[in-house]
Amino acid sequence: MTIVSPDVDVSGLEAAVGADRVLRDPDSLARYSHDDAEWAPWETPLAVVLARTTEEVAATVRWAAASGVRVVPRGAGTGLSGAANAVADSVVLSLELMDAVLEVDVDERYAVVQPGVVNDALRATVARHGLWYPPDPASSAISTIGGNVATNAGGICCVKYGVTRDYVLGMTVVLADGSVVELGRRTAKGVAGYDLVGLMVGSEGTLGVVTSVTLKLLPLAGRDERAVIGYFPSLVAAGDAVAAVSRAGIVPAALEIVDRTCLRAVDEWMHLGLPDDVDTLLLARVDERGAAGDELAAHVADIFAAAGGTDVERATDPVEIDRLFQARRLAYPALERLGPVLTEDVCVPRGAVPEMLRRIQATAAAHDVTIANIAHAGDGNLHPLIIAPEGDAAAKDRAEAAFSAIVDDCLALGGTVTGEHGVGLLKLPGLRQELGQRVLDLHRSVKDALDPAGTLNPGKAF
Repeated sequence: MTIVSPDVDVSGLEAAVGADRVLRDPDSLARYSHDDAEWAPWETPLAVVLARTTEEVAATVRWAAASGVRVVPRGAGTGLSGAANAVADSVVLSLELMDAVLEVDVDERYAVVQPGVVNDALRATVARHGLWYPPDPASSAISTIGGNVATNAGGICCVKYGVTRDYVLGMTVVLADGSVVELGRRTAKGVAGYDLVGLMVGSEGTLGVVTSVTLKLLPLAGRDERAVIGYFPSLVAAGDAVAAVSRAGIVPAALEIVDRTCLRAVDEWMHLGLPDDVDTLLLARVDERGAAGDELAAHVADIFAAAGGTDVERATDPVEIDRLFQARRLAYPALERLGPVLTEDVCVPRGAVPEMLRRIQATAAAHDVTIANIAHAGDGNLHPLIIAPEGDAAAKDRAEAAFSAIVDDCLALGGTVTGEHGVGLLKLPGLRQELGQRVLDLHRSVKDALDPAGTLNPGKAF
């Protein structure tokens, strides 16, 4: 049976964009109703629109605004904060079919892409032109550029190369009234007007629907990767090494923590031959060329050893480097096989990483929950992964209490409640605590100016 509100004539939406673009069957409504955030609330949408063009997006938004219906934009649904979860009386606007790389300008080093392009697909496309798109979230094989823009996604190499916002030059945006605007530029520099592009990046679909993005690219050549691998007797000891790298003024291309729970989950699943007798793995990557790269890798290795790392190794074999970093990327899906995973995304000053890791372990003990840990440790972005057995209501309650305690500790150490996953629904209480009422009022003023009727993704992000 089709589930729709009796007060909304969804046939008008079919007339606006075409019946073949609208899904109304129960299976589709269920499938598109939420992202990958565990326990974030969601509603059944009135319909799902599979848009292929900017005009179809605009027509959907115009119909929704006229009908008093909300619009929830969605990419691949890989988000971990509930930002793509349907709300009451809403349509989910999926951009997954808008998946074309429209242009690659080699001389000016930019690409124009639709929002449904998968991150890794873009990287592979521009690599054929000798170019590189640096932002690389762990979900890069399945997450889309539109979703990356919506959350200002980071990734493994963002410690040195920056996050999505650093690479977005311009965009096409459908506003809340269905009008279409072009924001930004294609030049290397430009300061005309307010930075509306920067405002849209990270806004989680609450201010506009992005239908194309112009992205800055870097040359692919000129990087010579080396990895430094260290095994540590404890999570806190690995955190000490991270803080020492930062104090030394070193900016690695990547600096990642993977704890033993994650290592074992990945190896039991993928059989990568990972060690089973270590507590914590710390992975660094440097990419300076020649002697400078060798010297930097040696310095990092010395820091690892001084902080208590054992079996510290330097690797230059790309296959071995990829194998180890693959373990980092696979940690989340590997843990999902063990039960529902409530994913944290806190970010603290780099010097506070050891203390934050200590507090996370204390929280796990205090609330009797299993917390696995992965981290973009080089920029202080920690991802404690709280595991609760399926169907265990008491364990779920303890996991949610631990989630809140981690947010409190993060803020007490001068951190922020989300480093890259976005606020969505899960981080709303922490965000309010972090920003305070006056700053929240500023957010509301911006939202009211661009979307006075609250059509676009209401209740998310602030």
